[in-house]
Amino acid sequence: MQEVWIIDAARTPRGIGRVGKGALSDIHPQRLLSTVLRALQERNDLKTEEVDDVVAGCSQQSGKQGACIARMAQLDAGWADTSTGMTVSRFCGSGLSAVNVGAMGIGAGMQDLVVAGGVEMMSYTSTLPRTVGPLLDADNTHLREAYVQMNVGVAADVIATLEGITREDVDKLGYESQQRAAHAIQNGHFDKSLVPVYRDDGTLALDKEEFPRPQTTLEGLAGLKASFEAMMDNPLTDDGLTFRQVIEKRWPGMKINHMHHAGNSSGVVDGAAGLILASPEYARAQGWKPRARILAMANAGDNPELVLNAPVPAAKKVLKKAGMNVSDIELFEVNEAFAVVPLKFMRDLDVDPDKVNVNGGAMALGHPIGATGAIILGTLLDEMERRDLSVGMATMCAAGGMAPATIIERF
Repeated sequence: MQEVWIIDAARTPRGIGRVGKGALSDIHPQRLLSTVLRALQERNDLKTEEVDDVVAGCSQQSGKQGACIARMAQLDAGWADTSTGMTVSRFCGSGLSAVNVGAMGIGAGMQDLVVAGGVEMMSYTSTLPRTVGPLLDADNTHLREAYVQMNVGVAADVIATLEGITREDVDKLGYESQQRAAHAIQNGHFDKSLVPVYRDDGTLALDKEEFPRPQTTLEGLAGLKASFEAMMDNPLTDDGLTFRQVIEKRWPGMKINHMHHAGNSSGVVDGAAGLILASPEYARAQGWKPRARILAMANAGDNPELVLNAPVPAAKKVLKKAGMNVSDIELFEVNEAFAVVPLKFMRDLDVDPDKVNVNGGAMALGHPIGATGAIILGTLLDEMERRDLSVGMATMCAAGGMAPATIIERF
């Protein structure tokens, strides 16, 4: 397997994902992604006719985000018709999985130049009807379907209850995420990757993060009502099976400590991101100086009813592939889908909190589903360069109880 080099990373700011309120909500999603593609092209004198593929993560591939948005964005960017596009979905893990898919093609020697990333316009997808996935277990159809469709917020509260994680724990991390993000923004830690987004008339739509709430206090978070208890009796199936009934069947007698709310959960936002990946031979021919190499990639699955628990097995798996230990990783990005995710990750793997999400995470900055994996990988690389560190890992939970993970090493 040949090495896979990361040449550059770029992303849009994240806009509030509400129609009429977010600065990006009137931008077409393919235009959002094409903005990133054009920036990567201009910053690196990219020969688009030599791009073997554009791989884009996108969780909700319908309507404006349908019809292979990777290809549509590529054409919208004015790239050569001869390159191609492919759109992939691993729910929240789509953007990181897109990078890993691109890296596989180069590593296998079948490709030399891939641009990979993702996009999600949550201001748009929030208006679409929720679809039910396929039935997985003919002998226990409704229960199994309910597990797969388990609301992620309910699952976060279940996991926290099982793990003995408290409301104070999740609120503290939510507050810390806001403080770290505010510090990073104030000190320009995101500036290297950020590209502004313009409307069709040439006016600026957004050039900075829109979602953070630096005024957040611990007292304010403590005063928020838990969000997901109200969903416990929502029907999941045609015959009326509810979350409460599913949980009672799986964990009889459990009293859930509901604790997650808007302040300690990921924000609903719009955004796009991309990275240039290249083979060493191709990069040298362009005179490019690589920023990092991809050392190892892995995917792992866990119980779908708990949805959010796969980052730990994914981290263990990718570490084994790299021949490393947790102590070898100097910096981590673990997507903050809910506070319980990085809390459990740090607890289970005995990771120093000062190495995890040092510039804040999705609780403060938002989580544009299909783009987040590519965003956090670029953020990880930028911060490794700023701190002069060598090895980092990015991972994140994905619906269905999955997680991708990637280890990178700086040159």
